[in-house]
Amino acid sequence: MTNFSPEWVLILLSGVIVVSYLFSIISNYIKVPSVLLLLAAGIALRGIANANGWQLPVADNTVEYFGSVGLIMIVLEAGLDLKLGRNKVRLISRSFFAAFFILILSVTAISAALYFLLHQDVRDCIVYAIPLSVMSSSIVIPSLHHLSEKKKEFLVYEASFSDILGIILFNYFTAREIFSVLAISTFFLSIAIAIILSVVFSVLLFIILAKSKMSVKFFLVFAVLIILYEGGKLLNLPSLIIILFFGLLMNNWHLVKVPKIRGLFSGEKATEATHLLHSITAESSFLIRTFFFLLFGYSINIQAIGSTDVILVGSIIVLILLIIRFIYLRDFLRESVYPEVFFIPRGLITIVLFYKIPESYHPEKLQAGILFFVVIVTSFIMMLGMIFYNKKEKDIVVDDLVEK
Repeated sequence: MTNFSPEWVLILLSGVIVVSYLFSIISNYIKVPSVLLLLAAGIALRGIANANGWQLPVADNTVEYFGSVGLIMIVLEAGLDLKLGRNKVRLISRSFFAAFFILILSVTAISAALYFLLHQDVRDCIVYAIPLSVMSSSIVIPSLHHLSEKKKEFLVYEASFSDILGIILFNYFTAREIFSVLAISTFFLSIAIAIILSVVFSVLLFIILAKSKMSVKFFLVFAVLIILYEGGKLLNLPSLIIILFFGLLMNNWHLVKVPKIRGLFSGEKATEATHLLHSITAESSFLIRTFFFLLFGYSINIQAIGSTDVILVGSIIVLILLIIRFIYLRDFLRESVYPEVFFIPRGLITIVLFYKIPESYHPEKLQAGILFFVVIVTSFIMMLGMIFYNKKEKDIVVDDLVEK
């Protein structure tokens, strides 16, 4: 066992950030998602550490902490990227229904497969299937720089809606009662409360940014968002809606028509605050995403992934995800399905929800190796889709990180 001095720890942490930045640049040329490179680096780091008998100072729940904060930053960044308007109504509705139906169909098919393959309790299978059915916005959103603006907007909305709907569904099925009138009423009431709180707290946070005279205020907003998100989870509220709504409000202040609210600050001040918040959010989400996926890769047990049962069950799950997505995009959206059909990555939200599964819903046969397998393979499939996707130079969206 090797004990690292504080100096070496700081060098190591700084080196990780530098490497992650290089991965982001390289991914633009080789079309491999930077998060996949971080996962590979984490797996390699664990192999090197085991071979040399090193013990890295990483707490067991560090991945979960980074995941929760990273989810907030990524959804906020997505909200700050999206422009609303009458011309966006069709796009938003199509992406919402795509996220909703693909999620429901995936949960149904995966839970049925787990039930027949592993002979577990139906509810256990559903709870385990929900995280595996949620598209990862943390992988999708940073990987869209090669797509046209239309495709990029659709996938950003879909991934964000998939995260929110997945959390809502997960909270519902992990509650004690799910089929009683009280449980169903409470479920819809929690959504209504979250929407109301979204409006109230979004306006309050906007006032803090626009009216505060202090130079340090953006991380105060982030702290309040974390409190709202985690507090909402404790109350079983879909609090991620608050995060997304705040980002949308910041980036679409021109759509607010209430004179008393618009009179609180000018459009110029709102635009300035939004631009600065977007910059800080992008930098923060990059930092958190870097350590989350590196640590997750470090936590992966390769031997657990290599078992026959894990490969069989994991392959069936991946195949289900591909088939459902292909059928929905082709038969319901009736548009080109390429490369959208390959955007099935499971990542940050899947891992965070998996760690939140109560012990009573953790049957022995539903191994963590299946989760690891699905996360790695679905990310690899998205990578292949991006590699073979070609777009005219004028339609390519340049990565903000490289531009800066």
